[in-house]
Amino acid sequence: MTLQKVILFYGFAPVSDPVAIRLWQRDLCENLDLTGRIIISQHGINGTLGGSMRRLKKYVRKTREFPGFGKIDFKWSTGTGNDFPKLVVKVRDEIVSFGAADELSVTLDGVVGGGTHLSPREVYELVEARGDEVVFFDARNAYEARVGKFRNAIVPDVETTRDFIAEFETGKFDYLKNRPIVAYCTGGVRCEVLSAVMKSRGFEEVYQIQGGIVRYGEQFGDDGLWDGSLYIFDNRMSMDFSDHTKVIGTCDDCAAPAKHFYDRHNIRGRVPFLLCESCAIATSATKPSTSDEDLAG
Repeated sequence: MTLQKVILFYGFAPVSDPVAIRLWQRDLCENLDLTGRIIISQHGINGTLGGSMRRLKKYVRKTREFPGFGKIDFKWSTGTGNDFPKLVVKVRDEIVSFGAADELSVTLDGVVGGGTHLSPREVYELVEARGDEVVFFDARNAYEARVGKFRNAIVPDVETTRDFIAEFETGKFDYLKNRPIVAYCTGGVRCEVLSAVMKSRGFEEVYQIQGGIVRYGEQFGDDGLWDGSLYIFDNRMSMDFSDHTKVIGTCDDCAAPAKHFYDRHNIRGRVPFLLCESCAIATSATKPSTSDEDLAG
């Protein structure tokens, strides 16, 4: 049986002709029979793909040939062979939609003026050294944190990444401007932008986890500072880091422990429902449909 995998990746680098890169990436993926979603902009590439390990390795080798993409950290996880319904490759103003395209500056070395990258081990050492002074700041949509987050993290009340700018402009987080802040997200891409946005607004000491929650979980599992499951944007919907993952979410209907999101056929909204298995079956709920708008790492 062919081993199926999923890769999550991003790379910030100047792209002078995003349309040409889109055509190249689409042809490359089609030739390798890969499915998933890729977003390309003038700032780089952001994607998640599923397929056989052998073909994904070929994709990685070819993609790294593009100037600026050679240092991309491809994050691998076990796939099902049916993680994405199709292949979507699009050009957008941003590879992750903060509405901050004009604020962002990138070079072949990545984002200019972003937060300091810390390895998972360095995050642990920072907390050991400075204790409760350190603030974990969730750079994801708020509902993602319902099933997993860093302990005592601040989770802004946002439905999409585009809501973060407005949140900062209210001034509600100004009291954190002199605190050491560790921004985190699934694979790191949202933190690249968020940390730059925060620093440009006067936050003095901003860090981001190299490789995001994925790399932290790979190193520390459920025995570090992370609690719960990781929400992911494909048909698997979530992933655990060990055999003793805590269930921190509660069902929207009955308050029983829950870690899976669903759509209801008669209720459509931006934010999916967190339901236990019993309530999902009772209400004929289905897994949330995904699109290129959901791509976030």
